[in-house]
Amino acid sequence: MNDAVSRDAGMTRRALIRGSAATALVRASGPTALMRAGGAAALTLTAPGARAAPAQPGERVVWPELQLLDGTRWTRADDHAVVVVFWSLTCPFCVRHNTHLTQLQARSAGQRLQVLSAVREPDAEGVRRHMARHAHRFDVTLGLPALAAALSMRRLTPLTVTVDRQGRLLQVIPGEMAADDVMDLQRLAA
Repeated sequence: MNDAVSRDAGMTRRALIRGSAATALVRASGPTALMRAGGAAALTLTAPGARAAPAQPGERVVWPELQLLDGTRWTRADDHAVVVVFWSLTCPFCVRHNTHLTQLQARSAGQRLQVLSAVREPDAEGVRRHMARHAHRFDVTLGLPALAAALSMRRLTPLTVTVDRQGRLLQVIPGEMAADDVMDLQRLAA
């Protein structure tokens, strides 16, 4: 390995270590501790709404701006819990999981629960056809990268994320859920 590549790799490792230490300091002591410590990343990490990593259980979720498949803008309603499912058109487990999600959406109508999904494919027309073919009636966005950055960077599908009525992340649930378990998410509205 030549010296230039070696120096760049070393600088990258040092930058990652500094970034990890800064994140740990912010989590443990708050953003002002990083400022007092003279952290160069402090301005980025303490910007309003900025987050170095997805929310952790118990932390408030910073929701990104999201456009739904129908062109409308999605926002979290005040005092509403949210169930978010990350899925893919090519995932057979997602078809069953999303059928349960459609049932949850229908059963929780008028309650303090929002159901949102983020699909991994960029083909809006293909997603529309899939939603129509399977009679899915929940909100769907193609804004997966921004939503994943806020909630979970795991790439497993389906992936269900629950957020309580106060806007705090509750759980990140990997894999397909049984129908009864999905229906039990209705309790979040209480």
